[in-house]
Amino acid sequence: MTNETPVAATRAEAWQPDVLGEEYEQLTIPLGADPDGEGTVEATLVRYAAGARDTATGTVLYVHGFTDYFFQKHLAEHMAAQGYRFYALDLRKCGRSRRPGQTAHYVSDLSFYDAELNEALRIVRAETGLPVLLMAHSTGGLVLPLWLDRLEHSKGVAAQGVTGLVLNSPWFDLQGPAYYRTIGTAVIKGLGRVRAMARMPGAELSTYGDSLHHSVSGEWDYDLDWKPLTGFPVHFGWLRAIRQGHARLQRGLDVGVPALVLRSKVTKFMREYGPAADVADTVLDVRQIQRWSGCLGVRTNVVPIEGARHDVFLSSESVRATAFEELDSWLTWLAEFTAKGD
Repeated sequence: MTNETPVAATRAEAWQPDVLGEEYEQLTIPLGADPDGEGTVEATLVRYAAGARDTATGTVLYVHGFTDYFFQKHLAEHMAAQGYRFYALDLRKCGRSRRPGQTAHYVSDLSFYDAELNEALRIVRAETGLPVLLMAHSTGGLVLPLWLDRLEHSKGVAAQGVTGLVLNSPWFDLQGPAYYRTIGTAVIKGLGRVRAMARMPGAELSTYGDSLHHSVSGEWDYDLDWKPLTGFPVHFGWLRAIRQGHARLQRGLDVGVPALVLRSKVTKFMREYGPAADVADTVLDVRQIQRWSGCLGVRTNVVPIEGARHDVFLSSESVRATAFEELDSWLTWLAEFTAKGD
């Protein structure tokens, strides 16, 4: 199997109730045999079934990050209020899509995700016939630009109905000391080839999870089996694929459409939760996000959000209100820009 392997056609009646409640539905996307040898893989497309379908002017397709899945109902409902049909994709081995015996979030090549991304985009376009706004968070914010670059150079992004890209704290480089990105990367690449399933020590911290989940210090309720407080283990084979993706992005991409990048204003790396974790990105280095955003290859707006967490839409109420205002303002600009055909 390759990332070009076709998937089975999907029927409208295959939509089933989703764990998020009666207004949400899910659809399984079969992907066949796992290229990484962990049985049969599937992805899961989630849709927000409420909202004014007849008056919608666009569609959102959202992709999560590492140790994550789609549960952000407030994001779906906000976008629906702005006139968008909303869909989210749980990638293979993530959240709803993980099957027994599979290593959470593990892929040895980020291009394997092309299969579910292509099929999700096809389904969304077939169901709505509307232009598509892509949104992604963290690792998803690396996966989507790489996919769009491949799409742009094969079929053309605009020809596929995509009009814009919103990245929420995208993972564009390896955080930490400089030697992580030099000597450390050489080690990652070597171990990723010969000991792909070995775990990177010290990667599982609960700082960010503690700031989010209502059982500790946060306001959000989500499935801790799908998004554990300490995060899932990081395997060297997966991290090798990430570093290959970083290198490709940093050489310059062409995502084909205008992009908005939202990030926190500051980074605060902490090994244990404290109040500072509620007003900073405790996962990624925001300076790296700023540095590499220009590599998307198109008109890109980068907006720092004061007091934002790593997922800016999971920040405190007033901060996420600011993030939504910035998003809505950019969407207004995008609609005008698209209408002009520039």
